[in-house]
Amino acid sequence: MRRNLFLALFAVLLFASCGSVDEIAYIHDAARDSAMAVTGEFSKGIQANDLLSIYVESGEPSSTIQFNQETNKIVTTSTGAVLNPGSSNNLVSGYLVNADGDILFPVLGKIHVVGLTHNQLQALLEQRLVQEGHIKDAHVTVKLMNFKVCVLGDVTRPGWLNVEGERLTIFEALSMVGDLTIYGQRYNVTIVREENGQRTVGEVDLTSKEIFNSPYYYLHQNDVVYVEPNMRRKKLASRDPALLSYISSGVSLVSTVFTSIYYMANTSRIIEQSRQSNN
Repeated sequence: MRRNLFLALFAVLLFASCGSVDEIAYIHDAARDSAMAVTGEFSKGIQANDLLSIYVESGEPSSTIQFNQETNKIVTTSTGAVLNPGSSNNLVSGYLVNADGDILFPVLGKIHVVGLTHNQLQALLEQRLVQEGHIKDAHVTVKLMNFKVCVLGDVTRPGWLNVEGERLTIFEALSMVGDLTIYGQRYNVTIVREENGQRTVGEVDLTSKEIFNSPYYYLHQNDVVYVEPNMRRKKLASRDPALLSYISSGVSLVSTVFTSIYYMANTSRIIEQSRQSNN
């Protein structure tokens, strides 16, 4: 009797915890060993508040000194980054794109960069440096220094991700926060994006191969990714937080009662058998 009780309880818990494999499997509809063209863009271009690293090279290193001096200093604080050439604490080299979309570059002065890709800004700087007679063979490298995205919701470790480089897929971001929990919905993950003064709210299905064609497959600077809890999690959240504790206590009580009954019945049977054998 006791064994049957535990088997029944285990079956109930197992059934409650199980869900469709399709609910938790990523891109389950994609044929294995298949190939598809890579689409999408890593970035829509430089945005206000981007922190850029700009390095100038030449066959004559002496001609690049004035462009690579740390003339622009960024003070890093808990609330962000601010331009402060006079301070020496917590400084990093970089060009902070201001609210108007400009940077102040040595010698060349103010340059409007918002909307340009990094390659376009590199080409623009190289052209001006050569045409204006500053460097004969300029080679410029532009990198984003403060690429970050935020991941919230039903993931293992929600929070901000500071990313090196300029390419980040949604799967890479989710792996960096420990993946979705078993309760996270895979088929309607929300991405909030702000670019060029506009805010868009998109949605991706992690279970479908169509995610590779989504404009949100590659995450952009300051994207917010939100993983919504599934119905199982929502139902649990709507109940008394102590419900599981009550259920556990109830199961323990029932188990104790059945154990006592079983023990008493078994003891009575042994006593009766002993009497019959004595007679």
